[in-house]
Amino acid sequence: MNNHYTPGSGASGNGSSFVSRREARASNPTGSLPVIGTSRSYSSSFDFEGLIASLRELFAVDRQIASQQDSARCGICYLYFTLTELRYRDEEGFYVCQGCERTLGKQVLPMLRRQQK
Repeated sequence: MNNHYTPGSGASGNGSSFVSRREARASNPTGSLPVIGTSRSYSSSFDFEGLIASLRELFAVDRQIASQQDSARCGICYLYFTLTELRYRDEEGFYVCQGCERTLGKQVLPMLRRQQK
């Protein structure tokens, strides 16, 4: 075995392109691990930065609505809405927003704890 690192030489011999930490240190005279780049390229077209930005915006609006007097949480999605945007489901004992109510339809969903009306 030589002390030179060659890309693509796997430690387990199973065709893996990753080198074990021990081999990486043995091939490096300083003993430190090689620097791995921080930029990642994804083959899919999913936009992670857009997702993070939209979640930050959603939570900022949620905090703003939660600070108002006439707001409550939806018992399903757990986001805050004004009371005019919510409907209290007496049978189950929780508020539901229009989107979650549309999804639930006529389905009964019992809750462990009732929300205060």
